[in-house]
Amino acid sequence: MTGRSGHERGAATVEAVLIVPVLVLLIMTIIQFGLWYHADSLATAAAQDGARAARLPGATAADGQARAVALLEEAGPTIIQDRLVLADRNAVAVRVEVRGTCIALVPGVHLPVHAVAESSTERFVPAGARG
Repeated sequence: MTGRSGHERGAATVEAVLIVPVLVLLIMTIIQFGLWYHADSLATAAAQDGARAARLPGATAADGQARAVALLEEAGPTIIQDRLVLADRNAVAVRVEVRGTCIALVPGVHLPVHAVAESSTERFVPAGARG
């Protein structure tokens, strides 16, 4: 009869008990960073879309903020938590900022998400006014 000797009995079970949690944590960590990457890309897209909306003639900072919030709600309502969308517009530039935290899959991991988009405002300048 081939098999393990008496002192090796149950070694496979102990190995599995030690290795499986480490593998599960590794897989969860990989998925967590994938979620963070997606959340960061979504924040960047929302900031850029908000800046595009706010830079139009006659638009306001509130228009850009509303567009960024709408994109976040539409594309990923739960992936960015504790969201803060700030928009600022003056005569020459617009700035939209998105902040938040990526949803946590791994306990104790809180990955920040931050994106800023800046652009010049669109305005009509008559041909004779160019300098």
